[in-house]
Amino acid sequence: MPSAFWDKVVQRNRSALESGDLAPLETEEATIQEAGLPFTIRWAASLADKDVAREKDAASATLPGGPRDPDFNPFLNPDPALLVGPIGEAHQAILNKFPVCEHHLVLARREFAEQLAPLETSDFLALAHVMSARGGLGFYNGGPAAGASQRHKHVQWIPPAAGNASLHALVTQLAPAAASTDTHFHDNLPFRHCFIRVKAGQGMDEAASAASMLEGFNQARVALQLDVDEDGLLPAFNMLVNDHWMLVVGRSKEHYKDISINALSFGGTLYVPDPAQLDTIRQAGALAVLASVGWPR
Repeated sequence: MPSAFWDKVVQRNRSALESGDLAPLETEEATIQEAGLPFTIRWAASLADKDVAREKDAASATLPGGPRDPDFNPFLNPDPALLVGPIGEAHQAILNKFPVCEHHLVLARREFAEQLAPLETSDFLALAHVMSARGGLGFYNGGPAAGASQRHKHVQWIPPAAGNASLHALVTQLAPAAASTDTHFHDNLPFRHCFIRVKAGQGMDEAASAASMLEGFNQARVALQLDVDEDGLLPAFNMLVNDHWMLVVGRSKEHYKDISINALSFGGTLYVPDPAQLDTIRQAGALAVLASVGWPR
C-alpha cells in the first residue's frame, strides 16, 4: 500500500471525527482467560450509536432509495466524508462509520453483490493490498446471522493494536510448521471451525497472497461443508485472516441474548454496545457465548 493511501486513511479519519461524520471511539474492557486462551470483552460506544441509527431507520423507513429505506445501500454511493478511495480494481476503501477501533476500514465492492456470495479473488486482493503493507486482521461477516449489517458485499480490516482481535493466541496452540494445504482444528474451541495456513500478512506479494487466501478459503469451505444453495449463496459464516493463518467458522445465529456476535469475537475480542453487557459475557464465559452462535462441533 503506497504511503499516500495510508496518509489519506489517517487524514480522512481525523477530518471525519472533527466533522461528526465518524462516531467517536470510546471503550471500556475486561479480560478473561478460558482454556488457556485470552479473551477481551470490549464496550464500544460506537456500537450503541449504530443500534440507535438502525432503530431510527426501521421506525421511519419511508424514503425510497434514501437512508431510511430498508433497502438503502450505503456502499454503492459512500458518504464522501468517509470515503478513502479506490483499492484495487473492484473495491473502495471506506471508514467504518461505527468503528470498533481506530482506522477500521470497510473494503466494499463497487458493484453490488450479495454478502452471502462466495468470496472471490478480487475480495482477497483488496485485503492483500492493505495487509501486505500494514499487517492487521482481515475479516468477513457472511450474512445477517454472522453479524453482517449490510447485504452489499464487503470485507473489513482493522490494524494490529493491543486489544484488537487477532488469531495469534489461537494459532500458537496449532502446529507452526504445518503444510499450507493442511486443515487444522483447535481442541479447545467448542464449535465447528477450520484453520488453514495461508500466505497473508505484512511484506507478502499481493497477488500471491490473494491467491493463497482464496485457495485456503475454498479448502475451509470443503472441510466445513459450506456449500452454495440454488441461488449461489453460502450458509452464514465468518472468516478471519492474519499473519499466515485463516479461520472459518459456520454460524447458526447472530445473537447471544441481545448481543450481536461477529467475526471479531472469534478472534478473541467480543464487542458490546452497553458496558453492562461486559458482565453478561464474563458470567456466561466467552467460549460458551461463541458455541451458542456457531455450529455444534
